[in-house]
Amino acid sequence: MKSILPMAIFAATTFSLGLADLQGQQVQQTQQWHQFRGPESNGHAVAENLPVDFNDETNCDWKVSISGQAWSSPVIADDQIWLTNAIPIRAEGKERASRMKNAPAGGASAYSQVKLFAMCFDRKSGEQLHNILLYEVNDPPLINELNSFASPTPVIAGDHLICSFGSMGTVCLNRKDGSEVWREKDHQVDHQMGPGSSPYLYGDQLLVNFDGIDQQYIVSWDQQTGEDIWQTRRSGKLNGRPDMRKAYSTPIVAEIAGQSQVISQGADWVYGYDPADGKELWKISYGALGFSNAPQPIVVGDMIYICTGYMKSQLIAIKADSQKLTDENVVWRWDKQVPAMSTPVVVDDNIYFYGDDGIATCLDRNTGDKKWAERLGGNVSSSPIYADGKLYFSNRSGEVFVVKPGDTYQLLAKNKLDNRIMATPVAIGGVLFVRTEDSLYRFSKKQ
Repeated sequence: MKSILPMAIFAATTFSLGLADLQGQQVQQTQQWHQFRGPESNGHAVAENLPVDFNDETNCDWKVSISGQAWSSPVIADDQIWLTNAIPIRAEGKERASRMKNAPAGGASAYSQVKLFAMCFDRKSGEQLHNILLYEVNDPPLINELNSFASPTPVIAGDHLICSFGSMGTVCLNRKDGSEVWREKDHQVDHQMGPGSSPYLYGDQLLVNFDGIDQQYIVSWDQQTGEDIWQTRRSGKLNGRPDMRKAYSTPIVAEIAGQSQVISQGADWVYGYDPADGKELWKISYGALGFSNAPQPIVVGDMIYICTGYMKSQLIAIKADSQKLTDENVVWRWDKQVPAMSTPVVVDDNIYFYGDDGIATCLDRNTGDKKWAERLGGNVSSSPIYADGKLYFSNRSGEVFVVKPGDTYQLLAKNKLDNRIMATPVAIGGVLFVRTEDSLYRFSKKQ
């Protein structure tokens, strides 16, 4: 384990933004999408004049092919688009039989090797600029057929690109020239079905959940060096068997009653931590079995929204009106068509989500009352985004549904792309980027 850095690191990163800084930050946000679910990790894009209708022939600026199997979402800064990629070699014959002998139920696959890459494309032209081999892993762990070895979305931190592959390792690159800055492989848990938790950038900290079937904790790294700042083990009693102790959620930092807190989900519990030292501030039980949950917590004002995962996913609303929360802060629950993989999105007083089986639902985010529920179809892994006054829902059939947010359902368009969509789309300015199973698209409205 790497050494803990002194607490003085936080003092150096604490400062007040003046008006000019805020304006500069707003301009910068229109030019980048630096981590999972966007500049604020809420699925909201700074975008305008986006296309509603798009496919290979309509409003398509370019399409580039990507070999391999990876579900990470693109991240964008300046003229660069970065994403991670995995090229696995499937195990066959006796090797496969041996490795699958003790495989868990639920569609596991065995591979003899996987190569893990960071890829960079020119934002305007789609030209490939880098394809950097980061790891070559022999006898990689089993993986769920709906997961990939490169599912966590990377993070852009200034001139750095940080690519995480769970227990297979994390690498930081200089994104200007692709050179390596640091790599880390100290944190080893049994994900059982492959990695899924994306890193989250908070100042100079990189926060990552490690929720395996063997051990469960959250860690903070110094994003400049890869050194541990703190590590905190999950304290909640888990309800199920070891294979029901895993989770794949991404943490977030939000202000709770005037205090910055890390909101982090594991199996069966959601936790609040002090970002300075990792001290647990509170935890709330899901009230039922909840594991393999991939959705990120959502914080809007003084409300926290979480999806609990399998067996039957619930959407839980928590009133965050004090620094120490308890079960009494849960104000409502919803258990119909709640996703275990896709993260909902909040727009005004409504919360929207696309269930794993293809039902899109709109609830009043304050009361949990249903506004509408409509079958869009398909099965769902990627998260919806809100951009240019519209909701973009995508599924594993390669379909993208454009819906007008509001108290009544209004479908604006249904679009079909070349293959499965597992990654969350990205919107910046007047451009929409969509990663499918084997392609990366850029769409913009043609005059």
